[in-house]
Amino acid sequence: MGKEYEASQPIYEVIREENVMVEVRDGIHIAVDIYRPKDDGKFPALLAMSPYGKISQVYPVTPPMPFGSSIFEASCESGDPFYFASRGYVFVIADHRGTGDSEGTMYGFMDYHEGEDGHDVVEWMAKQDWCTGKVGLCGICYFANTQMQIAVTQPPSLVCMAPWEIYGDDPYVHANFDGGVQSLFYYGLYTGTYPARVGYGIKNIKSWMIENTDPDELKKMVDEMCEDPKWAQYPYMYHLLKYPEKNPLLFDMTLNPNDNQYWRDRAVIEKIDKINVPIYVGGPNFSFFGLSQINIWNRLPDVPKKLRLYKDMGMRPWKDDHDELLRWYDYWLKGMETGIMDEPTVRYQTGGKILWHEASAYPPEDTQWTELYLASLGKLEEEPELFNDWPDTFTTEPLTVSNERAMLTYVTDPLSEDCMITGGAQAVIYGEINNDETTWRIDLREVGNDGAPPLPLGQGWLRAQHRAIDEEKSSVYEVRHDHSTPVPVPAGEIVRYDIQLRPCSHIFKAGTRIRVDISANEIPTDPETYDVMWHVCPDGPITHKIYRDAEHQSCIRLPIVPIKK
Repeated sequence: MGKEYEASQPIYEVIREENVMVEVRDGIHIAVDIYRPKDDGKFPALLAMSPYGKISQVYPVTPPMPFGSSIFEASCESGDPFYFASRGYVFVIADHRGTGDSEGTMYGFMDYHEGEDGHDVVEWMAKQDWCTGKVGLCGICYFANTQMQIAVTQPPSLVCMAPWEIYGDDPYVHANFDGGVQSLFYYGLYTGTYPARVGYGIKNIKSWMIENTDPDELKKMVDEMCEDPKWAQYPYMYHLLKYPEKNPLLFDMTLNPNDNQYWRDRAVIEKIDKINVPIYVGGPNFSFFGLSQINIWNRLPDVPKKLRLYKDMGMRPWKDDHDELLRWYDYWLKGMETGIMDEPTVRYQTGGKILWHEASAYPPEDTQWTELYLASLGKLEEEPELFNDWPDTFTTEPLTVSNERAMLTYVTDPLSEDCMITGGAQAVIYGEINNDETTWRIDLREVGNDGAPPLPLGQGWLRAQHRAIDEEKSSVYEVRHDHSTPVPVPAGEIVRYDIQLRPCSHIFKAGTRIRVDISANEIPTDPETYDVMWHVCPDGPITHKIYRDAEHQSCIRLPIVPIKK
């Protein structure tokens, strides 16, 4: 007979206590809602903490909805407190200071108070009559970012954590400035516009830049940005620069377009060696989530760890994979033999053919990096062209002039057999522009044989003036650049650009084709890309020439993993 495993059962009624105020080290009170079993015993506890407002995590009760549905709400990410409390856990949802029902002031994105306050709430939970003294961390996305911020402060009572859908390991390059190109994601996340309708539970949030910059210097910075014609394309961003109280977090980010101490102070990856508890990293194997999760996974110190990467973003309110996480918490917080640590260290799911795969490392240990070269007539070929020195050309116009995406497209012949890509592709482009700056965007897509629109799989951006590679931060799974000091592009010269794409895990079926698009502007209305987190474009017009000859072998590097029979 096989080994028998245990799991906590839903045997308890649940009691809810609202707006319990927890005093932290500087006297500020953090508001928490407590969901606990209706029982006099002691139970391990789970903490979920964010700036979204704890009430939106539970009420009104909405069935889980997929991304893009009419009532999808991205901010409901704590996890289901009734699921865990009915199974013998105390589930605590907390508001960050300056948000929801908590006191105090939040000063900018990922304020250092997030970790310190979470540390103090963990220790308060451990001392309550209803707690065994063992605490774990729960929640996805921003809740996962907060898990990381708390864990690096090493609360003595913290036993384990499960940060899923992380995007805050390095918030400059993995959340706000892909390849040095600013994303406007936080315009919606703070203000509650699409795609995150609830957004922050705003109470008292201040701009870090306003609080910490000489007023004359700040005015100079704002005036210089307002004179940049690039911002004339974005009236709402120009408006924000003039009225920063509207969205102080995005105001701060916009005034820090290069990697600097502002971003290093908010990068939990700089402190990841301080994590000293078992960690289960998880999330979708695409978008900015993917690189954050992979980077954290590979840079963790020697602690028990697991990795689970699935195909799509979870439903909201988030109730996905709770049975899996229950096994994790039962093992570490209750000492139950659930089998969770007997299973493969890494599991990942592919699209195309929906399959689960196992590995001992990520990227998978059998990854084979394979180049496909840009060729004549819009072809992607296994061998480079050696004698064609005539470049392909496209010209971008300002968004105020044209809403068309000028681009070049390269496609393989139909594949003779299935092909699996797992990880982030990397493009090598030899380009010439008639300007000192541009934005490169690379799209990896699948062209089916059913007439459907090309399927977007991974995108990459690079601000041309940020093209210098940072060898120290680069790795086999990611090309990183030095984003601290922009270097103007020499107009009229051929320059090499190495561009990292966001990861995916996808099986191209036999008969489908691999497609690569090269462009330089981001069109929000592009029906094929489903863009909702738009990136700032150059104002143009700019002519781009792509070279593909013996000396300039422009290509896409694909992380191909053999398909096990």
